[in-house]
Amino acid sequence: MTVAASSPAPLSTRRIWQTWWPLAASWLLMAVELPLQSAFVARLANPEINLAAFGSVAMPVMLIIGAPIIMLLTASTALCKDWDSYLKVRRFTLRSAALLTTLHVLVAFTPIYYLVVSGLIGPPQEVIEPARVGLMIMTPWLASIAFRRFNQGVLIRFGHSRAVGQGTLIRLVANVVVLTTGYLAGTVPGVVVAASALVAGGISEAIFIGRRVRPVLRHQLRWAKPVEPALTFRAFTRFYIPLALTQMMALFIEPVVSAALSRLPNPLASLAAWPILFGLIFMMQSPAVAYVEVVVALLEQPDARNRLRRFTTGLVALTFFVSVIVCVTPLSAFWFGRVSALAPPLVEMAQRGLWIGLPIAALTALCSWYQGAVVHIRHTRSITEAVAIYMLTIAAILGAGVAWGRVTGLYVGAAAFSVGFACQASWLWWRSRPALRIAVVEGENT
Repeated sequence: MTVAASSPAPLSTRRIWQTWWPLAASWLLMAVELPLQSAFVARLANPEINLAAFGSVAMPVMLIIGAPIIMLLTASTALCKDWDSYLKVRRFTLRSAALLTTLHVLVAFTPIYYLVVSGLIGPPQEVIEPARVGLMIMTPWLASIAFRRFNQGVLIRFGHSRAVGQGTLIRLVANVVVLTTGYLAGTVPGVVVAASALVAGGISEAIFIGRRVRPVLRHQLRWAKPVEPALTFRAFTRFYIPLALTQMMALFIEPVVSAALSRLPNPLASLAAWPILFGLIFMMQSPAVAYVEVVVALLEQPDARNRLRRFTTGLVALTFFVSVIVCVTPLSAFWFGRVSALAPPLVEMAQRGLWIGLPIAALTALCSWYQGAVVHIRHTRSITEAVAIYMLTIAAILGAGVAWGRVTGLYVGAAAFSVGFACQASWLWWRSRPALRIAVVEGENT
């Protein structure tokens, strides 16, 4: 019996909570990863250069290359309901991982790198070569992420979301081991230490998830009732291509931000502080990001729309409250100054940027609710439309900031993301209304 299988009893808040909290913990642990890496890099030699190289150049480029596989978690949760569907999604996962790893190698190890980084992003000259070294080290990461996210979706679909959190904890431990080793050595460049930790964590988690999913495949998925109609390649591409395009567009904005920060006042300071600022914002977002798969897995249950909507209201309030507390208390100064080891001028800059990004976490909760609804009925094109609006909004604000040229880049970037998330949530609200009406009908017929 799958997580999304029909049940005579109405969906309970307890079941929503039991599905959500392990995923929220997993996302929170993942959100700690980048700030943790940045904190170690900030304590090694040449911190501004290495922070900018890793967080503002190497990571965005790698994520752009891997964008088509990032949404495998959502796709696997939604589609892997029977053995035939599982095999078809697995085939896509393996082929995509091989293709994108090849592309990563071409970018990192050939002159294509300079066309992408120097020509498009245009960071300060001293950042370019360290970022390339980091990108080379990250080569195995994409394959490990594809394998992990695909199998995590199966675990969520069949009620084993706790295993996802356990895997993320293993990933974080592997990160800490490598980061601590590099810090104690003291002679390894920060970007090398951070990239090595990222790869070690990704591979460790993929190994754990691969072992954990085996009994689920053997005892649950293989015996699940076949889905009618059967998943076809055409149906899969119609479902997944909008999701992949969505992620590509969402991640493409990262190098656009780096390019804009490079052309605005205080470029090196903004590039160094940006990954730490957004790492903290992402930590506050993480409980809301985890909510998408919960909605996808549970929305067809009886009375699901009302229960999930009430849960969403609480999640919006919680994320906004936490964001305000971090801004108004000494927590932000402690995080930026003591944990992340930013210099005092960068701490002050990051604190101001955090105020500008205050609504982002709460808006993410709304986006997750609406996005889960449209994924549930496979109208994934709506998500692409919303992200396109989000991306164009951010690009327009960044472009206006560059044209004006009087505001520090970090502040322009934070403002662009706040407005972008608001526009994305508004569009998803509009496009999710038919999906939520269908959910009511499904609940009544269950």
